[in-house]
Amino acid sequence: MKKIRANIDEWIERLDQRWRILPLKKQHQYILYFFIGYLLLTAGVICKVWYDTSKSGNEMVIEHIENPTLNRVKNPARMQDTLSRKIKK
Repeated sequence: MKKIRANIDEWIERLDQRWRILPLKKQHQYILYFFIGYLLLTAGVICKVWYDTSKSGNEMVIEHIENPTLNRVKNPARMQDTLSRKIKK
């Protein structure tokens, strides 16, 4: 675990050094591009949520949650211990 942490720290340090080497104008361009991408993604999600909620016929049905284990049919063959069968053979 310590080796993984050390590798991650080393990788982050290399990325930080590469970022600091870039000219300031290039750093500003990258930040601007990432911000525009984030803004477009956020606008897309907001539009999608707005579109889905504005549709007519969107009704939420509230029902009781049923326990799926109560509805399942128990199969006695599947419940047998397979390890004991292999040892007996």
